[in-house]
Amino acid sequence: MTAADKGPGAFRTIGELSQELGVAQHILRYWETKFPQLKPLQRAGNRRYYRPADVDLARKIHRLLSQDGYTVRGVQQLLRSKSGDDAPEAPAIMAPPAPPVQLNPETQTRPGVDIDRLVALRDRLADALDH
Repeated sequence: MTAADKGPGAFRTIGELSQELGVAQHILRYWETKFPQLKPLQRAGNRRYYRPADVDLARKIHRLLSQDGYTVRGVQQLLRSKSGDDAPEAPAIMAPPAPPVQLNPETQTRPGVDIDRLVALRDRLADALDH
């Protein structure tokens, strides 16, 4: 019997969930260490059985990480702050790109490194973090 043959309320093994999400089993075990909300039942021999709520949470984690562009830390904060149901479909863009900066050849200390552009980028990031 495959996961597709099971009812919506059935428990899933780690192999079934791994196949459904398209991620390796070790990734699911890693998520269990990073997201305390994800706690499958463990039977003899440490076999994992994911309840329907665990399956839904794993799907949400997978969507946030792979499709919506969140980092593990970002998903942790989102799950901690709320249930995460109101998560945006895509990460918000902080600010439009800054106009190109005039290059100052005297401040370029190494070929390929433009100090002026790095400073401008640093300032833009600092401004974005302040807002």
